Amino acid sequence: MRLLLALALPAVLLLASCSSGGPSISHPGSAARPPADIPLFGAGFRSEGDLCRRAGESAFTGQFMGAGADLVACPPGTDPRLFIHETGGTEVARRDGWILFTVPHR
Repeated sequence: MRLLLALALPAVLLLASCSSGGPSISHPGSAARPPADIPLFGAGFRSEGDLCRRAGESAFTGQFMGAGADLVACPPGTDPRLFIHETGGTEVARRDGWILFTVPHR
């Protein structure tokens, strides 16, 4: 029995460490809630399940919106340089750890 526990414990710890996210959040339900003045919509910006989402218009976000680009909000822990590299977006604001980007339509 002790041998079984000795063998099982490292495997359990290894699996647990794999499930903890790196710099980004891995589960949509665990994402931080955005500030009230950053209304989000859609299932994900680039694909369903993506933690970055399109932002709707509010008194705060309206100043960053424009034709020809999406306003995208990403949760705390997002690597802005990677997002910019992958999307061609531009960081325009931060609020409570959330980062707003404008991403031109392609």
